Amino acid sequence: MATQSQTENLTLVEAVRDGLHTEMERDDDVIVMGEDVGENGGVFRATDGLYEAFGENRVIDTPLAESGIVGTAIGMAAYGKRPVPEIQFMGFIYPAFDQIVSHAARLRTRSRGRYTCPMVVRAPYGGGIRAPEHHSESTEAMFVHQPGLKVVIPSTPADTKGLLTSAIRSPDPVIFLEPKLIYRAFREEVPDESYEVPLGEAAIRREGSDISVYTWGAMTRPTLEAAENLADEGIDAEVVDLRTLSPLDEETIVDSFKKTGRAAVVHEAPKTGGLGAEITATLQEEALLYQEAPVERITGFDTPFPLYALEDYYLPEPARIEDGIRDAVGF
Repeated sequence: MATQSQTENLTLVEAVRDGLHTEMERDDDVIVMGEDVGENGGVFRATDGLYEAFGENRVIDTPLAESGIVGTAIGMAAYGKRPVPEIQFMGFIYPAFDQIVSHAARLRTRSRGRYTCPMVVRAPYGGGIRAPEHHSESTEAMFVHQPGLKVVIPSTPADTKGLLTSAIRSPDPVIFLEPKLIYRAFREEVPDESYEVPLGEAAIRREGSDISVYTWGAMTRPTLEAAENLADEGIDAEVVDLRTLSPLDEETIVDSFKKTGRAAVVHEAPKTGGLGAEITATLQEEALLYQEAPVERITGFDTPFPLYALEDYYLPEPARIEDGIRDAVGF
């Protein structure tokens, strides 16, 4: 008779730590590295306790040099290790951009399959925590545009552990972006055991019939709140959490749209060139004859991320999401 799995009630950041610990315990080739990830446990304490559990050879404090962190990890990955480098904030990832797109993403093709790059670059992303400049970026579209990279953004603790496990076991590089706004916003039951949530599969968080609303990461919660508020007005919104932005789950995206005929996309990144445009184009190509209204994009603005006074105005919040959904439904 099968035994029932044990669970813990974890926050999202605790699920990150649990996923790392579980994989490091399972596979000696998994190595965590980055600025202050060791004795200090990371700027958000996502690696707290790993140094004591696995030692300095597997939890490595690095200099403040993002290009060096990722470049070293690429070399480790090419020779069989599974490094998980941390970039403290997504806004600090740009010095490592060349290493990621010119080397990690291309290693399999440029070596004709002789080498792969099983590496996970973790980075907290997004705004809402009153951080200084360069700490609140949401530039996932830059990495989605690069062939050879997978891009993953969880929105719940249970998904976080399962997606991180799948990312670490992937033979190719993964950009794993963690929504720091909801690092400690809520808890849910997370299995103690090792498990995978498949990459490339979206999750329908709320069934609906009037409009499909696509989102991910920290924007999933305000989108669900908006959908529940609109239910009182008779608008039945389906909320699709993409979870993986590359590869994109086009089948779930299109099937939902065929059911509802209307769509909105919610993301905190700037509007121009964001994933909302790619999703809109996909719907045009794959399901144009089902479309009953223009696709609404409810996003951040085409400006640098603002400081404290305007931060709440910049981020899509339930009232603005509700307005966008109403516009699409009422067209």
